[in-house]
Amino acid sequence: MQLVQTINTGIRRIPSWLLYIVGAAYGGWLFFLALTGGLGFDPIEALEHRYGKIAFQLLLVGLAVTPLRQYLGLNLMSWRRAIGVLAFFFLLAHFTVWAVLDVQRLDAIWADIVKRPYVTIGMAGFLLLIPLGLTSNNLSVRKMGAAAWRRLHKLVYPAALLGALHWVWLAKGFQIEPLIYMAITLCLLATRLNMPRLRPQPRRA
Repeated sequence: MQLVQTINTGIRRIPSWLLYIVGAAYGGWLFFLALTGGLGFDPIEALEHRYGKIAFQLLLVGLAVTPLRQYLGLNLMSWRRAIGVLAFFFLLAHFTVWAVLDVQRLDAIWADIVKRPYVTIGMAGFLLLIPLGLTSNNLSVRKMGAAAWRRLHKLVYPAALLGALHWVWLAKGFQIEPLIYMAITLCLLATRLNMPRLRPQPRRA
């Protein structure tokens, strides 16, 4: 437990705004690599997939904050909002690269959403996360009230599941990586289930 306490102390010393800077810098670095040929022969597709993967990974890290604290004592609560905002930032970048640089036309974007199930699923997950991204601030918590804010942000659960399905469906052929991420997603969501507790039997006199 001493190791966990040391890690928690180190986490508290790192301000959340530093995560925003690192995340934005990394996103910009990936875009620079795409512009300069550092992401291979198809930089648009590589950038699109890289942004999407980072967004999903951050989404899972955000889901893992609570079980890590409950089961291991590892406290990432001070970073949870930054992790969620960065997940939405990379997801928005993923969508923008797909819509603006890859598909490019509104009619083609709509056709992809309607005709391709994995795009439909991904878009549904993205739409669920939009209100979460817009309300990830103290003003929204005060305006909505803490209870309503927490209920709204439970939309991250179906959004994460849709994101995992999007990746599995998108994969060409049998690929183990998206299946592993699907399993991780299901495990993290399972920790949110309210398992029935066994009530102690009354003692007989």
